[in-house]
Amino acid sequence: MSPLKTPICDFGTNAKDFKLSSTDNKLISLSDIKGDAGTLVMFICNHCPYVKAVIKDIVEDCKNLEKLGVKAVAISANDTINYPEDNFENMIEFAKKHGFNFPYLLDGTQNVAKSYEAVCTPDFFGFNHNLELQYRGRIRELDNLKPVRTGDSDLFIAMKQITETGKGPEMQIPSVGCSIKWLDN
Repeated sequence: MSPLKTPICDFGTNAKDFKLSSTDNKLISLSDIKGDAGTLVMFICNHCPYVKAVIKDIVEDCKNLEKLGVKAVAISANDTINYPEDNFENMIEFAKKHGFNFPYLLDGTQNVAKSYEAVCTPDFFGFNHNLELQYRGRIRELDNLKPVRTGDSDLFIAMKQITETGKGPEMQIPSVGCSIKWLDN
């Protein structure tokens, strides 16, 4: 099965609100995680090889972005019945193992993922201080599922630009990953 790519950034689209349970047993909404300079909403999961390849980069970028006034949240929307590795208990372990410094939320109904039109894991949505979409791209280049770590990541560079100008880069390389595992409705 070939990986999916995210669509081109729809600049200016407003962030969609949500209220989901976090791995530390709190209900988290968009207003709870809104950053003064920007907000990053990430759709990830525990089992995806693309997420596993960049999880260290995600955590490091989020720590560095927080210093710039950007807050982040990760959301897992995968079907946890057919993909038990992505269930809530395993999300708690995954967040601890990787030292998440941002909330990790379960979208059990998948309504939030659908409202964002998320397609794969990882899928990154970078918003400016007005919660207007300015980035929908990759975190960094992968070569055979190995991150190419030359300089700052595409995601960090884009989010830093958003904090400084309110606008994301015109050229964005789509994120690549596994499809979100949708529930059979």
